[in-house]
Amino acid sequence: TAAGYALFEREEYDEIGGEMEQVQASIADFERFATLFKMTAYQPFKTHDEAVENIFAVSKGEITETLQLFLQSYLPKVKSSKKQKFQLGIADKLMGPQITEKTGYTTTTNETIREIYRGIRVHFHRFSKKITDSDLKQAQLGLAHAFSRNKCKHDVNRQDKPIIQVIALIEQMDKNINTFSMRLKEWFSWHFPELAKIISDNSVYAKVVDLVEHRENINEALLEQLEEITMDEGKAKEIIEAAGISMGQEIGEDDVAQIKMFTSRVVEMINYRASLGDYLHNRMNAVAPNLSTLIGDNVAAKLISQAGSLVNLAKYPASTIQILGAEKALFRALKSRGNTPKYGIIYNSSFISRAGIKNKGKISRYIANKLAIAARFDQFALVPNSKVGDALKEQVEERLRFLSSGEKPKTNRDVMKSVLEELKEEGLYVTAEDSKANHENAEEAEAKETKKKEKKEKKEKKKKNKRKHEDEDMDVEEEAAPEPVKEKKKKKSKKQKTEE
Repeated sequence: TAAGYALFEREEYDEIGGEMEQVQASIADFERFATLFKMTAYQPFKTHDEAVENIFAVSKGEITETLQLFLQSYLPKVKSSKKQKFQLGIADKLMGPQITEKTGYTTTTNETIREIYRGIRVHFHRFSKKITDSDLKQAQLGLAHAFSRNKCKHDVNRQDKPIIQVIALIEQMDKNINTFSMRLKEWFSWHFPELAKIISDNSVYAKVVDLVEHRENINEALLEQLEEITMDEGKAKEIIEAAGISMGQEIGEDDVAQIKMFTSRVVEMINYRASLGDYLHNRMNAVAPNLSTLIGDNVAAKLISQAGSLVNLAKYPASTIQILGAEKALFRALKSRGNTPKYGIIYNSSFISRAGIKNKGKISRYIANKLAIAARFDQFALVPNSKVGDALKEQVEERLRFLSSGEKPKTNRDVMKSVLEELKEEGLYVTAEDSKANHENAEEAEAKETKKKEKKEKKEKKKKNKRKHEDEDMDVEEEAAPEPVKEKKKKKSKKQKTEE
């Protein structure tokens, strides 16, 4: 439970269905349930941190030292699993091998044991006199909040959740901008139909309409502004010429006002979409620089979004990454026993569009392989950098040249070796042995510093003690020394006076 570990005993246990029905029937009545099970041991958690540590371990299928000592303290000792005269029931089968490895007890788990756990959770506060129902609920609530906070606690700069939200927003905004731009073209084409033929880009068209507002406003004075928007002097002159001979119908002031308002909204959306693109680029450089360098910001973000997180993407094999996003086509092909898809989201990459029709499958497998490497570097690298992504991108370029012209590319072993050496020189790549050695060196350095500090403190204490003793001795000597006696002047006799 959230309050601690408890051990319950059932004298007679049967795995047949009758036991399941008996347990299910007894859960509703505590007195009946108490006749079947009794609590033999209970050990509460001493601190909040201990409770959080144990719940994290249980969620991962691991056992802590607290649980190990609890089981070894209250269960009979067993020399071997064959001589074990009892069954240890657990709800999570993942914990079974860990318990057997660390304690030597064999475990069992099935539907009946899970029902027993359900009944114990319902009636636990009645079994224990040390904890009430309100205390248990409060402990559950506090532990749930702590567990959730620790699960969500990551480096702010390395979070991939904003990427998933931003790429979804970008896709939705692209659809909306496209729809609104087509509506704007249809609306303004009644007034100036020639403009749609001159400008095909939706964002440029919307900005031009936002500038001119009305066909009669187009003249030579707007030439420079039209050149800035269209980035083409010839198109700007064509727009001015077409405005003078346009066959469009006249529109009223109310129509112009509505078109102006709608156009300004579309332009705002286009500008916001551009800012989202910059934000995504910055986030990808911070979270997954190698993926972004290899295949681009949008495709890399879509892969992370489809996988659910960068951790999941790093765990996927290359074959899964290759068809990520084409799950429906894959299962349809498996069901109909047809050809499986060659690519999913990675089809949007420029590499596949540059490859020939016969080589698209080969290059997609190759790209998926490099993406798997890049994702693992991005996830597990201590310092994010794009050097591996640059090397992998160059490999893909070489593979494209090899498929088209037969030019022999470098081997993957040589490329990765050179990249890792470069990273080691800059201190961006650390192996497990190096980290262990660094940790040991750091510990030795800390031990030396602590020894030095202790020596200094001892010396200072000795000096202080000596000064104290010297001061005390001086005080004692001053107290013991007699006061100086004043010498009395002797009176001169009559003879000495007469002689003088």
